[in-house]
Amino acid sequence: MIDALDAYVATALDVPVAGHVRAIAERLATAGVAAILFYGSNLRTGSTEGVLDFYVLTAGPPERGLWPRVGYREITIDGQTLRAKIATMRLTTFAQAAGGTLADTTIWTRFVQPAALVWVADGATRATVVTAVAAASITAARFAAALGPERGTAADYWRALFRQTYAAELRVEKPGREEQILVHGAGRYEALLPLAWQAAGIAFDRQGDDYVPVLSDRPVIGAAWRRRRQMGKPLNLVRLIRAAWTFDGAGEYGAWKVERHTGIAVPMTPWRRRHPILAAPGVFWRIWRTRR
Repeated sequence: MIDALDAYVATALDVPVAGHVRAIAERLATAGVAAILFYGSNLRTGSTEGVLDFYVLTAGPPERGLWPRVGYREITIDGQTLRAKIATMRLTTFAQAAGGTLADTTIWTRFVQPAALVWVADGATRATVVTAVAAASITAARFAAALGPERGTAADYWRALFRQTYAAELRVEKPGREEQILVHGAGRYEALLPLAWQAAGIAFDRQGDDYVPVLSDRPVIGAAWRRRRQMGKPLNLVRLIRAAWTFDGAGEYGAWKVERHTGIAVPMTPWRRRHPILAAPGVFWRIWRTRR
């Protein structure tokens, strides 16, 4: 059944996206890039407003230390300024994280959700990405079986999973975010759960709309989840601190966010571009004076 899951994932990754999204991916596909995934709310709506979210997966061995590197770029295509937030990491690390072998939870929770493979170097790399995203579904479904009810609908298991993963991470989403995910992807999650359980070797009974997983290693999976939950917030906090100093394009991103939320334009000087954190107090002072 792994083949069935891979086939489902491969089809899902081929979802149509806006032409401008693929144009951005072409520009991001510099030397050493293996594949580019597009995800987030803009994938669901088809809009190019706001910030477009990309994962750029590069060739090479797993990186040492924290990942991903995060950046922001403003790209003009056909006279329209598009904004992209770009997370970059090695494809090998991505595959490990998706498989659940690392303490990180962010990759498999993000990529059990819809994504589009908008650029890939070759067929072999495509197969690797499909296998990794399928592994993310298996990892997520295994934890969903342990964290969910003894009997319930597919939505019940995914709901339990997303509530737990959001609680384990430093996230800005409001309570109930999991309901939005399920509403917009109901058919996907209904189809994905049995495929992922079968690929994971988890037996289950189907009783109408309800599933009853037969999970002999529930205590083991539960213990694995508790370790990840304990490490989730500290790990994300360290990543946020690192990103504050290494976020490529942080000045431009901050200026855009300020203008979007306040209507106050922040001129991007060379000093502000080089030192976005040091420039922040002056920006806040400008906003305060303008609003008086």
